[in-house]
Amino acid sequence: MLQYASATGLVRMILIILLVYFGVKILARLFMPFLLKFVAKKAEQKFGDQFGQFQKAPRQDHSKKEGEVTIDKIPKTKSSNKDVGDYVDFEEID
Repeated sequence: MLQYASATGLVRMILIILLVYFGVKILARLFMPFLLKFVAKKAEQKFGDQFGQFQKAPRQDHSKKEGEVTIDKIPKTKSSNKDVGDYVDFEEID
């Protein structure tokens, strides 16, 4: 048995969709400032914690002279690119 959509059902569905859309829009306007304040406060705490950890870290470069360079990390040995291919010398032909 087939059922066909009626005009009143269609209008009712459109009204429900519009009500939901405008309801979400109004609720977002009401609660968005609180949500943004919460997110900003969390970000401020996170950055403050990171800055506090940076400040608490012991500074070891007090004994260095100005302009002195030190390397804290030893770089890994780089592999050569010998297996990439052969070099072919070419001449330009006029």
